[in-house]
Amino acid sequence: MATDEKMTIDEVFKYLRLQQKRYRAVGRAEKGVMLDEMERMTGRHRKTLERLLAGDLQRKPRQRQRGRTYQSDLDRVVRLVWESYDHICAERLHPNLLRQAEQLEAHGELELTLGLKAQLGQIGLTTLTTRLQHFRQDTPQLPRRPAGPRNLALADVPMRRLPWDEKVPGHCEVDLVWHSGPDARGDFGYTLQLIDIATGWSERVAILGRSYRVMQAAFERILARIPFEILSIHPDNGSEFFNAHLRAFWQQYPLIQLSRSRPYQKNDNRFVEEKNSSLVRHYIGDIRLDTSAQILALNAIYGKLWLYNNAFQPSLRVIEKTYRPATDAQPARLKRRYSALTPWERLCATDRLSPEQRQLLQLRIDITNPRRLRQEIYDALSALFAMPGAPPGQTQNVFETLTQSGES
Repeated sequence: MATDEKMTIDEVFKYLRLQQKRYRAVGRAEKGVMLDEMERMTGRHRKTLERLLAGDLQRKPRQRQRGRTYQSDLDRVVRLVWESYDHICAERLHPNLLRQAEQLEAHGELELTLGLKAQLGQIGLTTLTTRLQHFRQDTPQLPRRPAGPRNLALADVPMRRLPWDEKVPGHCEVDLVWHSGPDARGDFGYTLQLIDIATGWSERVAILGRSYRVMQAAFERILARIPFEILSIHPDNGSEFFNAHLRAFWQQYPLIQLSRSRPYQKNDNRFVEEKNSSLVRHYIGDIRLDTSAQILALNAIYGKLWLYNNAFQPSLRVIEKTYRPATDAQPARLKRRYSALTPWERLCATDRLSPEQRQLLQLRIDITNPRRLRQEIYDALSALFAMPGAPPGQTQNVFETLTQSGES
């Protein structure tokens, strides 16, 4: 065991030089006693001490001082790409860094030399993680909060947990995010969010209240906009999802299978629950939204986020799980392997898009500057946060939010 205060490397060498002459002069048994004492004093392994004591105990100077590997301009480029893609983590940014930088260069946001391109392609994940940690220290973060009985409409809806390794797009989890602020009284806004498990594709619609009329209108808007066929819908057990009116609505879509999570098992809806934080709370925070104007403005923002999140934001997805059973030396371990692709890239790798859909969406992506789009999103958020709430006792016209999408 080492002493409480660890010796520095210079102190170790000084101590061993004092012991070396005596160590070489004594017999094997006494050497063992001396090594025990030196282990306790230095904290070094016995074999290391034997090797050092057999040498001259002189530290060799470093032959070559290590220089700076990357150009100083690299930090500026990495920061600009990181900010343009909304401060995503290093694991998502690393495999896409060069491609995203070239995309911003194509829109005139930065200039890349051949040297910078080479360094963007070879920078390691650990180095990138360290740089992003430094960037976060002077980057302001948006504030963040989580979302909030049995009925006869649930009787014939099966409970299940959708598999994590679903390969076919169209199996979707759904949830409702509240925008009540600190006071849940009266009518206020909600976000209906749908997440496709196979691709990570996301759809969001803001609604005022959660009556069957607004819920039905929100689902109709999602069904009209999503570029592939929905095969199954998987919400929680809330009465806003399962009531006589919405069950009648889903009967119009016999090819869409309904299922639900088990009561009080939030992890059954794990994919959409995770995105409630990163795709809704991250942008909107915990403010109260309770006017028609605010809901229309929020839907306009969601119209921009639809392209930004699905086409430009890489998301992590587990592609492999490896279980290693416990042994005498090591505990059991579950190892996960991830891919970092955009939902659009995952969708294009399937056969769920027609050639016309693929061509139209790819053209829209190619002509969009992601940095400018992000700025438009945050400008619209600032305008939304400046909007006044509803005066106490005033009733809002919910039908305004149904007849106007507010999307751009």
